[in-house]
Amino acid sequence: MQIEWTLEGYEDLERLWEFLALVNLPAAEKTRQHLLIAPELLPDNPRIGERLEEYDPREVRCLIVGSYEMRYEIKGEIISIVRLWHTREDR
Repeated sequence: MQIEWTLEGYEDLERLWEFLALVNLPAAEKTRQHLLIAPELLPDNPRIGERLEEYDPREVRCLIVGSYEMRYEIKGEIISIVRLWHTREDR
């Protein structure tokens, strides 16, 4: 399986980095790297995240990465990172 980031997912990653960088640049970099690496476990375990029924019939799942929620969609051999946010954000 192959991992890809949607435009929205990547924009979420950058938004989170910008927010953290204002306060603590090293922490922002560390968090970004952690979030970029986290999806690498998905090709071997694509259904590890909780399925989000509100997206049916699409297979969208939620993976918690530290204090962040990563939503991803499985489409055949492609896993798309569709959204990403801090769990304290009002979404």
